[in-house]
Amino acid sequence: MTSPVPFRVDVSDEDLADLDRRLASTRFAPDVGNGDGRYGVSTERLRGLVEHWRTGYDWRAQESALNQLPMFRVDIDGQPIHYVHVRGTGPAPTPLLLTHGFPWTFWDFHRMIGPLTDPASFGGDPADAFDVVIPSLPGFAFSSPLSRPGLNFVTTADLWVRLMRDVLGYERFAAHGGDWGAQVTAQLGHKYADNLLGIHLTSLISFPAGWNSDRPWNLLQKAADAATPENRAAVVAWEKRRVGHLVPQIVHPQTIAHGMNDSPAGLLAWLTERRLAWMDPAQPLEDVFSPDFLITSTMLYWITQSYPSAARFYYEAATNPWQPAHDRTPAIQAPAGLSIFRDDNPPGASFDWLPAMYAEIAHQRVHEVGGHFGAMERPDDVVTDIRDTFRNLR
Repeated sequence: MTSPVPFRVDVSDEDLADLDRRLASTRFAPDVGNGDGRYGVSTERLRGLVEHWRTGYDWRAQESALNQLPMFRVDIDGQPIHYVHVRGTGPAPTPLLLTHGFPWTFWDFHRMIGPLTDPASFGGDPADAFDVVIPSLPGFAFSSPLSRPGLNFVTTADLWVRLMRDVLGYERFAAHGGDWGAQVTAQLGHKYADNLLGIHLTSLISFPAGWNSDRPWNLLQKAADAATPENRAAVVAWEKRRVGHLVPQIVHPQTIAHGMNDSPAGLLAWLTERRLAWMDPAQPLEDVFSPDFLITSTMLYWITQSYPSAARFYYEAATNPWQPAHDRTPAIQAPAGLSIFRDDNPPGASFDWLPAMYAEIAHQRVHEVGGHFGAMERPDDVVTDIRDTFRNLR
């Protein structure tokens, strides 16, 4: 393990010129009868985003905003790890690890950093302050290049303990995550409960058995199988919005990576599709994901050439079966807080099974508005739930 070094984003003029050339040469796909996006992101929508990328988007301004965060890189077990580390303002800030998912990046948490680290400046109690640590998943954005195969949500939990305990000196800490971050965080609560004050999740997952399947691309089918005849159609429609990426990224991630790594417009379309499909459609799109945010998220994959390794996270989860670290019940031994967003769960879903099979529930709140991207869609709700979860666990 190396010592951490400060990190700044600094994309060369040559790389930006190459990007502009590629965007200017985009060959847009023919697109008949797709005004409503039923076939996927429409050429009309993509053309508008690409035009904004070329003529209205200011990467240097976005780069400056990213560099306002105190960022570092450290090598752990041969893998470069990038992370944000913001110290809290309060009498005794609690260390809090935030883990993102796909197609998220560390930037998905930017709306939550201020309220979590300096609650008094946002109308909160200084006693609720956190030291916030936001690492990029291995192989994602600036935690690249990928050093070896086999890294997935299980091994990432091991890396995160090394980061929090051995690099930053936090013997015990709180942890939060959504999407892949929820699975990493659940693994932390399973294997490293002694190091955890508790966990908080915005994504409910079939941990640990979900990926231990001979057909892992059917990860969400159990929701349709459990549906009643009355709501099966709604559950299947919910499932359909979420599964488009699973098969290619589980079965042949490198094949699709060739296209994504060569075409910025193609990468933008693929990542934007996930955003559009997984957010709560009841919310105005630009209130959640502005064009600048969608493009900056894509830039973080593009400039690091990290889509290929990020896509492999699915392959590695599916082909490296989870092995329990203990046989205690519930599987997650650390107390858990949950932010349950209705649209991120199947219609009619019940959560009564959670305490017996999942974890001791320290705090739970159901939100009627919000989808898969809690940190971007409903940051104030997530911050409030994190505070409520850990107030009595500090």
